[in-house]
Amino acid sequence: MKEPSILINRYTWYEIVGIYAGILVFLTFLLAPFVEGFLVSLKPLSQLFSSPYRFIPENGSFEAYRTMWVSVPGFARYIFNSLFISSVVTIVVLILVVPAAYAFARFEFKGSGQLLGAFLAVNMFSGAVLLIPLFRLMRSLGVLNTYFAMIVPGVAFLIPTAIWLLRTYMMRIPKELDEAAFVDGASHFYTLRRVILPIAMPGIVVVAITTFIGSYAQQFIYALTFNSKSEYAPLPVGLFAYFGRQEVVWNELMAASFVGIAPAMIIIFFLQRYLVSGLTAGAVKQ
Repeated sequence: MKEPSILINRYTWYEIVGIYAGILVFLTFLLAPFVEGFLVSLKPLSQLFSSPYRFIPENGSFEAYRTMWVSVPGFARYIFNSLFISSVVTIVVLILVVPAAYAFARFEFKGSGQLLGAFLAVNMFSGAVLLIPLFRLMRSLGVLNTYFAMIVPGVAFLIPTAIWLLRTYMMRIPKELDEAAFVDGASHFYTLRRVILPIAMPGIVVVAITTFIGSYAQQFIYALTFNSKSEYAPLPVGLFAYFGRQEVVWNELMAASFVGIAPAMIIIFFLQRYLVSGLTAGAVKQ
């Protein structure tokens, strides 16, 4: 049988042109700082303040990507520390958030709304406001100048957002699945582990990505306050070392920035692939 033809197009040609033009403008503003930063990393330091300013480097090279390792010895250690801290924070947050989000999504208990509101209130406070109380707490526990001093604040500040994100996703999962499992004699923990978790995996991946990015980005203030040893310092502290007393080595700073974020971008890229495959699974009837 002949398939019916499409009688009405969804968009006219000028609407399509407008959509792509808007996307192009958005990507231009989004990517322009990264493009400029990359071009700065290719320029010799003498060209950065030349007049008139040259957007495209003249005789550009990747020399800064080699000399950056010499200017800041141990830069690889800074990258490892950032990845380690972010990974531990993400794992701890997921361990705590998954059962909490399931409880808030499935059970009605006294004070649940107020508790969720309190989680939002925590995010309203800047990390800088709580630095002194956190410093006194870390000093009393004797964990200053350790990874623990940077992991705990990251976990504390990222848990509220993670609970809200995952709770919203779990609320979309039909409650009939839980009821069917209970009829078969399954406990709440078994239902969460064997029924809910496989379905909620795309949402868990989203929480993992946002938590990892958040932890990777907020390490500077905690590292400066709670740590004074270079062997525990994360990447932002390593980048700060390129700011000298007399000048800032901008080309090496930009090169180090791109090298530093490369491992995180690779990890997020592969997690994003699993996220897309999870979201599209079951979307088409077999």
